[in-house]
Amino acid sequence: MTESELQSLIVQLLGEIAPEIDPKQIEPDANLREQLDLDSMDFQNYVIALHEHTHVDVPERDYAKLQTLSGAVAYLKSRLPSD
Repeated sequence: MTESELQSLIVQLLGEIAPEIDPKQIEPDANLREQLDLDSMDFQNYVIALHEHTHVDVPERDYAKLQTLSGAVAYLKSRLPSD
């Protein structure tokens, strides 16, 4: 997956978890939990959804790497096999 595809996937998944958000308002380097008002269960659902769609295992110690849109894209890109 390209970075653009990963970003689109993440925004789509966040929209499913928090349908009230405006995906265009997501700032790439801002903390997702703060800017989207996600609680811990929402964030856990986000991590699970990422795993289900990318098949990338995300250990709890790596959750901090998924807290921004740009961080999540970089993390997933580094863990996915190269095309």
